[in-house]
Amino acid sequence: MIGEYSTVGIYHHPTHLPAREFAEQLRKHIESEEGGGRAVWVASAFDPVASTRDLPDTDLLICLGGDGTVLRAARAVIPYAIPILGVDMGRVAFLTECTAPQLSERLPQALQGHGRIEERAMIDVRMSGFAVADAPRHVQALNDVIVGRRSVGRPIAVNVHVDDDLIGVITADAVIVATATGSTGYSLSAGGPVLHPLSRSLVVTPVASHLATAAPIVLPDNAVIDLSAVTEGTTALSIDGQGQHEMSGTSTVRVKRSSHVARLLRFWDDPFYEQLGRRLGWLGDATAPSSSPEGDP
Repeated sequence: MIGEYSTVGIYHHPTHLPAREFAEQLRKHIESEEGGGRAVWVASAFDPVASTRDLPDTDLLICLGGDGTVLRAARAVIPYAIPILGVDMGRVAFLTECTAPQLSERLPQALQGHGRIEERAMIDVRMSGFAVADAPRHVQALNDVIVGRRSVGRPIAVNVHVDDDLIGVITADAVIVATATGSTGYSLSAGGPVLHPLSRSLVVTPVASHLATAAPIVLPDNAVIDLSAVTEGTTALSIDGQGQHEMSGTSTVRVKRSSHVARLLRFWDDPFYEQLGRRLGWLGDATAPSSSPEGDP
């Protein structure tokens, strides 16, 4: 048991109608639960004011949507140690724990504090030398940092330093620095390795490297990675898939493991590799045993 939750926040994706509707149904259900006496608030995960206003007093944050909603929640709850429960609303997602029907079945136990907390490593990202005034300067991320080309055309060149040592000038479509959580995202599609979700390591993955001279590299959890653009005017930074911030020849991005973690509420103990095989379609027609309803955690 984790401890009973008395104040619950609900995030939904603003443009996904089923998520918005289910958010209101969920709010009414939790508020009317006999003997509950819980406070509940609902907000779009993309509303910077409404989504953060009540976080200091929140005990549990339920996210309705996909991985993007959970990623926003992980950044928003800093510095509050709020567990996040991701609910998949019809998308292929790695960070969500259940579907809407599964949540309806498990909700009473969840609100009473049953389950376990899985702590995922995050990264600390600091930017300098960006010409655009509204470019971020310091953010936390759960998935990845991408330095890539702004449009179709020639590949870009990126200086990659690790602990102040230049390991290479990578010519590619992009260079990704990913956490274990992010290793199953864009990094994986670019040929990067899959890290266990509880790993604290970081992985640097080139995307479509020129002449195939660059390969992914796994770094220890205390590594400090600096990325700078050699190609000026055609390079941009993206963090957790959000935004595209133009980089100049003086722009530098420093990435290291954050002191913060994302706390994901889990119900089931399905082996990670079994989940991975199901979600990536590696099992084919094989039927692996699962402790969760519908075989989808």
